[in-house]
Amino acid sequence: MESLLYASAGQASGSGNPILAFLPFLLIILVMYFLMIRPQAKKQKEKQMMLQSLQPGDEVMTIGGIIGKIEGIKEKENIIILKISKDVKIQVSRSAIANKISR
Repeated sequence: MESLLYASAGQASGSGNPILAFLPFLLIILVMYFLMIRPQAKKQKEKQMMLQSLQPGDEVMTIGGIIGKIEGIKEKENIIILKISKDVKIQVSRSAIANKISR
């Protein structure tokens, strides 16, 4: 008789709302989205817009720290020609540009 009471008590307490059980996990995922994923996606979109808006004459810095002025752009190959000194020009990939320098 006692075993039947324990079995029925176990069933009654285990039949809670399953949505409430997953609510903490859903809240953690939501917080992670707003604190980590969304800002990173926004930053990546801004960098992509900056790379697309590069024009000859802009002064830029590469990921490696080289600062130069854009002399030309090869659109098909996504290559940018940078003038880093009087007679020195180098070719870098468009994705190697870290940021545009405004002076």
